[in-house]
Parts: sequence; C-alpha cells; structure tokens
Amino acid sequence: MDNATQELSSVLVPLLKGVLYRDESPALWNALLQLQAQVRDYITVLGLDLQLDEAEGYAFLRSRPEDEEEIQTPRLVARRQLSYPVSLLLALLRKKLAEFDAGGGDTRLILSRDEVVELVRIFVPAGSNEVKLIDQVDASLNKIAELGFVRRLRGQPQMLEVRRIIKAFVDAQWLADFDQRLTEYRQQIGQAVEDADD
Repeated sequence: MDNATQELSSVLVPLLKGVLYRDESPALWNALLQLQAQVRDYITVLGLDLQLDEAEGYAFLRSRPEDEEEIQTPRLVARRQLSYPVSLLLALLRKKLAEFDAGGGDTRLILSRDEVVELVRIFVPAGSNEVKLIDQVDASLNKIAELGFVRRLRGQPQMLEVRRIIKAFVDAQWLADFDQRLTEYRQQIGQAVEDADD
C-alpha cells in the first residue's frame, strides 16, 4: 500500500466507525482537512456524504438522502429509532445548548446529572417516583453517551459535557416538531391529572 492510500485509509476508517473530533484527534483532523476532496470522492461511491463542521470541530458520515429516481442502494449507516425519553432528553439538551450559546462565554456546556434530572422533571406528572425518574434519566443519558451526544467527564461521572455535534442531528425543524408534540403531551397529562382528581 502506498503512502497516499495509507493516509486516506487512516482517515476513512475512523470516519466509518463514527464521529471524528478535532479535540480528540488533532493529527487525524488535520489529515481529514487536507484529504477532504479524496474522502468525499471515495464515500460518494458508498452512498455517503461527509458532514464536516470546522467551526465546531467534528466530522461524520451520513447516508445521502434517497432519491426516488435513483436505484436504491443498501444503507451503510444504520438509522436508529429513539425512544420517547431519549428524544425528549436530546431536545432538552439541544435547547440548553442553544441558550448556552446565546449567553456567550465558554464553548463547553457542562451539566451535572442533577441538572439534567431537573430539565426532565417538568415533563413528568407531579408526585412521580423520584428513584424511577433518576433511573430513567440515567438510562437515557447512557444511550445518548453511546450515540456520542454527551461525554462523561473523567473522574467526575456525575458531570456531562454536551457535545456540539448534537446541533447537526437536532436542528431547528426537528425541535419545532418535537415542541409541538411536547405541547400535546403536556395537555394530555394535564387532562389525565384533572380527570383523576374528579
């Protein structure tokens, strides 16, 4: 294998495995920036697009949108169906990141698990089991960490960094749609509580 092929492989393999972060792999990040055209050419054959955000410092591969006129190719990057608690938490973390960015200052949003529980608490009926709520938040956080949207801080397992890549997956339209569903959900909970009180 010649040097050019080896260098391209050293960038492609990590991208095929998941997200590449500038702060975690600076040498690999620089190689990606230099080989960006070759990477795009190669992955196009696989039905993928390179999503590269230099300002935020992340890159990942995404399946190209399916065109009805094109021959359907098998998906290399799997789609994942998210549960309601995971979707809710993703939306809440994305909104929190937007508020954080609007405030300026630091570039890293760090939250404690207790702060995350408080974000979710307003979406559960009053009087819900506290232990069950915390367990559900922990399970959702574990799934979100597995997907790469949050990272636990070393030596502080109760502290989380919200990764900026969440902005690429949870966009304004997704948030608006989810807000509409949350409003309907809250109205249903409110109605159920009123019915139970009667």
